[in-house]
Amino acid sequence: MLFLGPFYNWINTTSLSRVNHFPLVRLIVFSLDKTILYLLIFAALRCLWLLLTKRRTTFGRELKLGIFVGYLMLLFALTVFRDVYYPWQLHFHWNRPLSVINIRPLVETLKLQHAASHFDLWYQSLGNIAWFMPLGFGIPWVSKRRRRLAGTVIFGLLTSLSIETLQFLLISGVADIDDVIFNVIGAIFGYSLYRLFHHRK
Repeated sequence: MLFLGPFYNWINTTSLSRVNHFPLVRLIVFSLDKTILYLLIFAALRCLWLLLTKRRTTFGRELKLGIFVGYLMLLFALTVFRDVYYPWQLHFHWNRPLSVINIRPLVETLKLQHAASHFDLWYQSLGNIAWFMPLGFGIPWVSKRRRRLAGTVIFGLLTSLSIETLQFLLISGVADIDDVIFNVIGAIFGYSLYRLFHHRK
């Protein structure tokens, strides 16, 4: 870790390291560390592009864009690029059988009801919804041109399909239709929250 190593080491020496789902805590810290690095790179490239094109913008607009891009980077770091830090560490598995992809809606999720811990069930459903709510909120928040529900749903669907495809090719997760379903629901919820707050203004 380039930025959060001391913080992670501190967590690792406290009682937090003994919680049941500490690997999830480690994943979050590791993903945040990667997000900071690539967000700084994005900010530098964005500033350079604005200088070269002399495009007019505002601090508020760029801040919104930075927050949304940072969220997307964190999302992909958590779901796809879990075990790698740099692009050259990626290894694609092009010959994987398609049979490992779960295309039966909700079957695997419902099986989690009988698991030893209900954490996996809640994370599979509510977690996938929660992770995509910022996406549904952020698209109309960042772009005035994309403030319709259909556009948000399509963007959420394509983002979720991209994650599932990369998880399949990188073997960094399980490609599951349930994830796509819950992700799209999360995007719709996020969009609804945006409309609610926007309507109150």
